[in-house]
Amino acid sequence: MRHGKRVPKLGRTAAHRKAMLRNMVTDLFRHERIETTLPKAKALRPLAEKMVTLGKRGDLHARRQALAVVRDKGVVHKLFTELAERYKDRQGGYVRILKLGYRRGDNAPMALVEMVDAPVREVPSEGE
Repeated sequence: MRHGKRVPKLGRTAAHRKAMLRNMVTDLFRHERIETTLPKAKALRPLAEKMVTLGKRGDLHARRQALAVVRDKGVVHKLFTELAERYKDRQGGYVRILKLGYRRGDNAPMALVEMVDAPVREVPSEGE
């Protein structure tokens, strides 16, 4: 039985949804933080967590499985070196979703998706 296996459709065809999530997970690993809508963020988290788990495994088959989703070789290299090293002692929960409020144009709930334990970036102040 397939109880609880429903995938969030996000108002897109399967091919569009798959491509969008691939692009989002690639950008998440590249920038380590992205801003998107809350339903997209919730759909992204399981895929991103699985990719980090593949990176921690580190073998050739895991790298090829990751390349099937993340099509950028540089990002996959970062996943298997930098991110795998950072999360080697962590048993899961690599991605954090923070609610940001509502988008001004269409009142869509927005969220910040970020990698846990990511290095803090300095944000320049208004006067600089």
